[in-house]
Order: sequence, then structure tokens, then C-alpha cells
Amino acid sequence: MSAAKSSVIPGFGPTLGFTLFYLGLVVLIPLAALLLRAAGLGWGQFVDAAFSARVLAAYRLSFGGALLAAAANVGAGLLVAWVLVRYEFPGRKLVDALVDLPFALPTAVAGIALTAIYAPNGPLGRLLLQAGIKVAFTPLGVVVAMVFIGFPFVVRTVQPVLQDLEVEHEEAAVSLGANRLQVFGRVILPAILPALLTGFALAFARALGEYGSVIFIAGNMPGLSEIAPLLIVTKLEQYDYAGATAIAAVMLVAAFTLLLLINTLQKWRHARLHGG
Repeated sequence: MSAAKSSVIPGFGPTLGFTLFYLGLVVLIPLAALLLRAAGLGWGQFVDAAFSARVLAAYRLSFGGALLAAAANVGAGLLVAWVLVRYEFPGRKLVDALVDLPFALPTAVAGIALTAIYAPNGPLGRLLLQAGIKVAFTPLGVVVAMVFIGFPFVVRTVQPVLQDLEVEHEEAAVSLGANRLQVFGRVILPAILPALLTGFALAFARALGEYGSVIFIAGNMPGLSEIAPLLIVTKLEQYDYAGATAIAAVMLVAAFTLLLLINTLQKWRHARLHGG
């Protein structure tokens, strides 16, 4: 089927041209300017600015924390989405609305709230500290903040897929002798895995670029609990535009590579399942 026949909006050429123009204006041109600014640095200056010991520690915390938070959100988000789709209970609509709260809550408010809760004198922080676990002003606090802001992405990505999943397939598997684990692994998981990967990618990307909610609970100690976005802002405040550009360029390339790998894996699995 040709593009003209499959297009819903008349005028495929103009709409495609506007799409590419808008995408280039809003996304591609600013990113290209960033990369060109980083390319203008000498190699030695770029390496010194982008790969010093302090910056490497910030990379590890930002990327490692984002990966851990996204992985945790995949498990918790799947469970919450399953409960919201498969069960009826009092307050279900309220719980469903609360899932979207991190979307609407200003990040600074979220950071202050998390710090108040998990600080050593906070209600949860005091109990955890008695068990030898300190959350606020540590890398663990960074992960907690990243989990909070990335959680809705997994739930809202998986929930529609679970709603469209026919229960009859699960019942047929049970009638053929499959246990619960086999039903989940062979019937449910293959159907929702693309949505889980998408939710993981969205939660990871959101956590990687998070700033407002993290800086309050992190403590921002260089080499320990300092994230890369904060380091970029610090460089800018010090008028070190070259250093900020170098760090931002490394984060951009690394994040794009990881997201590209996730999307490629998702498309490969979809093609494998559908014989493409």
C-alpha cells in the first residue's frame, strides 16, 4: 500500500516535511550544536574534562543508578499494572490515579518530600538507620529518587497490553496442564515483554536526566553521591562551558547507544515472534 493511500491526513509530502522540520528544529539541531561544540575541543582538553576521576564517579552513579532504578521499576511496575488490570477492589481508581502522581509533582517537591522521609531524623529514615541502612545523602538515596520518578512509565506502558491480553489463552494453557510459572513464562511474558522493554527504556531515560528530585536527597558529595547532571550545572555556574559540553556530549552518546540497543533488541524479538 502506498504512503498516499495509507495516510490518514491528506498531503503526505507536506506533513512529512513539517515533521522532519519540527524534529530537526526541536531535537536534532540543539543536539548537533552540542556535539559540534564538543568536537571543537582539543582531544586532550576533551579527555581531561570528560574523563577525570570526579566525572567518572558521576557517570557511574548516574548510569548505574538509572539502570538499577529502571530494573526495579520493571518488577514493581509489572506487579502494580497486573493488580490494576486483573483485580477489582475498593479504592482501585484512587490507586490508579496515584500512579501518575510523579508525573504531575514538581521534581523539587518530590526531592524535598523524599529527603524528609528518608533523612536520619525522618520516619522511614530513622527506622532504616536502626537496621544499619542509610538512604538520604548516599548513592542509595539517588536510586530511590530515580525509582520514584520512573515508576509510572513502566505501569502506563504495560497496563494497556495486559488489558488487551486475552485470559482465554491462559486458561487454555492451564487446561493443558501448565502451572502458574509456565503460564507466566510461556504465555504472558512473551506478550508483554516488548512493553516491559519500552517501559524500562523510558524509565531509564527519565532517571538518567533527572536533576531536581535527586539533588535534595543525594547529598551531592563529589566522588560519592554527585550525579552527572549536577556536575554539568556546576561547570556552567563556574563558566566552564567546555567542561559542561564535554560531559553532556559523553552522556548524550552513551544514553543514545543504550536506548538504541534496547530498541533494536525489542524489534528483533518482535520480528522473531512474528516470523519477520
